[in-house]
Amino acid sequence: SAEILQINNSSNILVGDQNRNLKVNLFCVDVNDNDEIKAVNLLKKEFPRGTKVKIKPLGFSENILIAKVFNINKTKEMSNLLVGEDLTNKVCLE
Repeated sequence: SAEILQINNSSNILVGDQNRNLKVNLFCVDVNDNDEIKAVNLLKKEFPRGTKVKIKPLGFSENILIAKVFNINKTKEMSNLLVGEDLTNKVCLE
């Protein structure tokens, strides 16, 4: 399984496994600049570096994977955390 290596901002994270690292853009996340720090802190608190994650790919944009990122037992998902805290403007349906 992959793990969190870095949370670059509220919509872009770096995950990796034993073989490679992968940049991931979170699905349907558009955080207001005023909420950016709060959003990043929430993601870092809920998904600290080294957290094992499952990735559900949903497409590509400019050669970067767009995906939902879940904790290993699928009880939390990054985009949903931001929506739940009213930190993202964009709400999408699958």
